[in-house]
Amino acid sequence: MIGADEHALPGMCFLPVPESKTVKNRLHIDLAPDDRDAEVERILALGATRIDVGQGEDATWVTLADPEGNEFCVLRPKRSLTD
Repeated sequence: MIGADEHALPGMCFLPVPESKTVKNRLHIDLAPDDRDAEVERILALGATRIDVGQGEDATWVTLADPEGNEFCVLRPKRSLTD
């Protein structure tokens, strides 16, 4: 469950399925935390891996994959977009 807590709305709930991933994601999630680097480290500790999808070294996001290979990005905070 992703959200302020498991009872707060809105939230997103992720459930495992028995089938393995076979094609590109039909849905791509971008997370925008207050602290991108801390969130990336937290997610990596939960089992995600960094992946290269062609983003350059100057990318403002980090692309990760969950343990089943589903890609998602962690963006820098919106308040930093004009920094």
